Amino acid sequence: MATSVREEQGEAAAERRWSARVSAPLLARLAARAAVAAPASELLVEAPFSGETLGSVPKGTPADVAAACATARDAQADWARRSFAERAAVLLRFHDLLIDNAAEILDIIQLETGKARKHAFDEVLDTAIQARYYAHTAAEFLRPRRRQGALPILTKAWEHHHPRGVVGIIAPWNYALTLAVGDAIPALMAGNGVVIKPDAQTPFAALWAAGLLEEAGLPRGLLGIVSGRGAELGAPLIEAVDYLMFTGSTATGAKVAAQAAGALIDCSMELGGKNPLLVLEDASLRRAVPGAVRGVTSNSGQLCISIERIYVHDAVYDEFTGRLAEALRGLRLGASLTFAEDMGSLVSAEQLAKVEAHVGDAVAKGAEVLAGGKARPDLGPYFYEPTLLAGVTGEMELCRAETFGPVASVYRCSSAEEMVGLANDSRYGLNASVWTRDARAGRELAARLQSGTVNINEAYSATWASASPMGGFKESGLGRRHGRQGIEKYTEAQTIAVERLLAIDTPPFLSNGQYAAVMSTAIKLMRYVPGIK
Repeated sequence: MATSVREEQGEAAAERRWSARVSAPLLARLAARAAVAAPASELLVEAPFSGETLGSVPKGTPADVAAACATARDAQADWARRSFAERAAVLLRFHDLLIDNAAEILDIIQLETGKARKHAFDEVLDTAIQARYYAHTAAEFLRPRRRQGALPILTKAWEHHHPRGVVGIIAPWNYALTLAVGDAIPALMAGNGVVIKPDAQTPFAALWAAGLLEEAGLPRGLLGIVSGRGAELGAPLIEAVDYLMFTGSTATGAKVAAQAAGALIDCSMELGGKNPLLVLEDASLRRAVPGAVRGVTSNSGQLCISIERIYVHDAVYDEFTGRLAEALRGLRLGASLTFAEDMGSLVSAEQLAKVEAHVGDAVAKGAEVLAGGKARPDLGPYFYEPTLLAGVTGEMELCRAETFGPVASVYRCSSAEEMVGLANDSRYGLNASVWTRDARAGRELAARLQSGTVNINEAYSATWASASPMGGFKESGLGRRHGRQGIEKYTEAQTIAVERLLAIDTPPFLSNGQYAAVMSTAIKLMRYVPGIK
C-alpha cells in the first residue's frame, strides 16, 4: 500500500499525497460526527509532529453525554433483538472497510498521536483482528448453556447472557483507535449500545471509525462519541451507562472506580505498568536485543505494556547491554507519514516534561546514560531519544514510577531467582517478558511472575491476542479484555432453572427430620455418581 506509492512516485510525492488525505474538510466532517448539540466552545487538537493545530472538535457537556446515552439506549433495544449472525455481518464488513481504507486512518492516527507509521499500523491490524474474532466467536461464547441444577433429575438449569444496555468507554490518547473502537467491538457484538469519550488530544481516529461502522451497517446512534475533557465528562458518563471500560493511569483509575462503585455499575480497567524484561543466562541475544528494542520503543514507549525495567544475568550482561545500547542509538526517528521511521514523537509537552524529569532526576542521582538521554527538538517539539540507563537505584523516580516514554533501566543480576524477586517488587503487574532458550523452564518461571501477561521470547505482542484474556495484577487494573472474558464482561449472566417432579422442600409424607436424613444420604451418594459435581 504505502510502500508501493513510495516506489512509484518517490518519497516526496508520497508525502504530499498522504498529507492531502487528511484535509481540513475531512477533519471538519469528522468533528461534525461528535454527539455534541450546540457547542459553546471547541477543543483544539495539536499535531505532535509540529506542535501546530491539526483541527478542532466541539467541546461536549454533561447534557451531551446524557443525550448520547439516551440515543444509544433507544437504538440498543432493536440491536439486541438482532441475531448474532446479523451483528457479525456488520463487524465483518467493518473489518474489510478498515483494511481497504487503512491509508487514511494511518495518516489520522499519526497526525494526532505523533507515532511512527509502523506503530499506527499495529492499531489498524489489532482493530481488524478484534472485529473478525468476535464476529466469529460471540455466538459460541454467549449462547444459552445447560448447567447442572441444584438436584439432578429434580431440577434443570440454563445460563443466559444478556447485554447490559449502554457501555461507556473512556479511551486514552496513546492508542486512539485500538483502545476506543477495539474495546467497543465486543460490547457491540454482545448487543449493547456504546458511548465513547475519546481523549481530548486524539478524538479524530474514533470519529473516523464510527463513520466506517455506520457505513458497514451499524444503526445510527448505537455508537455515540462525545468529545471533551475527561474531568468534565467522565462522571456524567458513569452516571448514564450500565458498564464502564477505562484505560489510563492508576491514579485516575482509582477515582473512576470509586465513581463507578457509587453508581453501582461494574467496570473493567487497564491501568499503569512498570513492566520487566528478564534476560536469562541461556537467552539468544540475537533475538533478545531486538525484542527489547521493540519493548522499549514501540509507540515511543507510550504503551501500557512497554518495557521499562530490564534484568540481565551477569553472564550475558555486558554483551547484551552493549548491543542494546548500540541498537537504540541506531534507530531512525522522524515525522514523515511513511514507513521509513522506527520511532516517532511523544504526544505532548506534558509527556516530554515527564520523561525529561525522570531521566534528569536519575542522572543527577548517579545513573549512567548508556544511550540517548535527551530531547530532539531538531526533529519536532516532543521528540525524545530512545534511552537506556544503568545504575538506577531506589531513591530515583525512574526506578519505580511509570515513565511512559522510550526509556528503560538495566540491572545486573546473578540468578533467575534474583530476577523474579526484583520483577515482582512493584506495585504494578501488567506485562512481563522472559528470554530463554529453554521454553519449559521459561513457562515455569513466567508462572511465578506477578503479571497479567507474560511473554516468552517476545516483549509484549504475543500475549496481546484476541483469544487470550489480557489485564493486570495488583494496581495495573481490574477485569480483562480479549477472549471469552472480554465479551462476557459486557453481559449480565442470568440463571433460569426448572423444578420438576418434586419440590425442593420437605414433602408432606416426611417430617423435617426425616427429610434432612434422606437428603444427607442422597448428597453423600452423589459424590460417587459420574458427571455430578
